[in-house]
Amino acid sequence: MSADEAQVQEEGTRRPAPVRTLDVDPLLDDPGTRIVVCCGSGGVGKTTTAAALGLRAAERGRKVVVLTIDPARRLAQSMGIDSLDNTPRRVKGVDGDGELHAMMLDMKRTFDEVVEAHADAERAATILSNPFYQSLSAGFAGTQEYMAMEKLGQLRARDEWDLIVVDTPPSRSALDFLDAPKRLGSFLDGRLIRLLTAPAKLGGRAGMKFLNVGMSMMTGTLGKLLGGQLLKDVQTFIAAMDTTFGGFRTRADATYKLLQAPGTAFLVVAAPERDALREAAYFVERLAAERMPLAGLVLNRVHGSGAAQLSAERALAAAENLAEARIVDQGGGKAGLRHSPDTYGSSESTAPGTPAPDSDTADGSPTGSDLARSTDQLTAGLLRLHADRMHLLSREQRTRDRFASLHPEVAVAEVAALPGDVHDLAGLRDIGNRLAANRPELPEAEV
Repeated sequence: MSADEAQVQEEGTRRPAPVRTLDVDPLLDDPGTRIVVCCGSGGVGKTTTAAALGLRAAERGRKVVVLTIDPARRLAQSMGIDSLDNTPRRVKGVDGDGELHAMMLDMKRTFDEVVEAHADAERAATILSNPFYQSLSAGFAGTQEYMAMEKLGQLRARDEWDLIVVDTPPSRSALDFLDAPKRLGSFLDGRLIRLLTAPAKLGGRAGMKFLNVGMSMMTGTLGKLLGGQLLKDVQTFIAAMDTTFGGFRTRADATYKLLQAPGTAFLVVAAPERDALREAAYFVERLAAERMPLAGLVLNRVHGSGAAQLSAERALAAAENLAEARIVDQGGGKAGLRHSPDTYGSSESTAPGTPAPDSDTADGSPTGSDLARSTDQLTAGLLRLHADRMHLLSREQRTRDRFASLHPEVAVAEVAALPGDVHDLAGLRDIGNRLAANRPELPEAEV
């Protein structure tokens, strides 16, 4: 075996590099932990992780609410609820003395609640019916992330639950969740109000031209409102909201401080893939820069093998040996007949009534040669599948090692890649068990 081959084989069979272990149960059991934020890039299992953590904390005695922003509604289905909305709903079937509640963020409704909470009835009605406000509340980039933070602040202020688990929005970048409150707070502060009131003071074409500069900061949704009607809607909106939204920046800052508080714990969720772990690394660095408490990394969909001692190279070599053996192994059959003078040039290789060496017997059942060939082909196929799995394991391990070398201080918990989606409480409970044990591969429960 060459040096290169030895190195490849070693990479395929080596054990994971030592990393800190994330202890989930002490985190969930600590009464000082009031908020757990599951963050990460899209499609890495944040919703399932948040739900599993919430269920485990509830079954260990805590009163928990899980706030999800997942539009696929998988959380409701897995918890046996017909649908989730902006109101927390209790989940049935939870073992233990705790409680589990779940809700799904309604971005528009949360924005409306902010208006209703900070304006009298008449002014709130004026704002809610305003076309400019309706476009802003439904279509401004970052509104979903901001409203997730707003709802988190509302839940924490009610002090009804002793643990809030947040599933962050499925953004293109995990950093959007941290950036959105500042972006929307800046958008709605006094400087923008002065910008949009300027057209009314200028009047005429100059006013509309100046207004168009302000509109360039908004989403395409607002562009559907044109001409004088748009100006009228903006003026009405500003007149109604002048004092109502003055606290947006203040509340954004307060929520930011809440996320920095000791009672908050961030869990970065990722998959053992290059892009997902690169995003996780960026988020870890950002949390450190913002002095936000990071509890650790949850690594989902980790692949394993019960035969890791058999390397990919050895499996492929064995598969090739099986294939080569069947090519040359014609013992007592066609290999000898091909050179017999009695059969040279003839398509018949056996005497009448005698079965061909590789054909079925007279009653149609396969011969021993056929069974051996089929067994070898099946075995070779399984060996090649195993080699593919070992190559995948090796790639995942190298990716995890790179992350660990850059961030050795980050504790990690791994969850195995499961054969199907989690669709009930039993599945969520299984995920929670795997997280707490930090053993991706757990034996099947006895029936």
